[in-house]
Amino acid sequence: MKNLFFFFSLLFITGNAIAQNEQINTGIPPFRILKTDSTWFTPRDIPKNKPVMIIYFSPDCSHCEHLMGEMKPKLKQFRNTQIVMITYIQPGMLRAIKDFYRKFGLAKYANITVGTEGYTFVVQKYYKVAITPYIAIYNRNGKLISAYPKPPSINDLLRDLKKA
Repeated sequence: MKNLFFFFSLLFITGNAIAQNEQINTGIPPFRILKTDSTWFTPRDIPKNKPVMIIYFSPDCSHCEHLMGEMKPKLKQFRNTQIVMITYIQPGMLRAIKDFYRKFGLAKYANITVGTEGYTFVVQKYYKVAITPYIAIYNRNGKLISAYPKPPSINDLLRDLKKA
């Protein structure tokens, strides 16, 4: 009987700990990225009361380029969303990020921030990113609405942002 009680107690504690870990990762990750203009950007720099879309990407990823190619004609529809594009490219390779930034004309959009977390991998670990692009959408209060471990359709992103 004691063994049974011990087993169920252990099961309850483990389940509770797992549930708490899942709850921790529902807010915006505590990132610090180096932007293409060599300045730093953190969650404190995100405008308040605005939905946020975090895109974890790689500048040489064909899926990431395809996503941006599909988003580009519709970027005006994303104007009320702060888009933070984060990569893991080392800071010494900012040229690749700048090339991506220029290729898609992202300088025209004040709501889009692009930068690297370098080798900290804070964001990559936070979301457990296996492939890029990885997208997370947060509402105006910083609560996670949806996450896409694989590239979604642009219409799915716009639909989720309407809920934000």
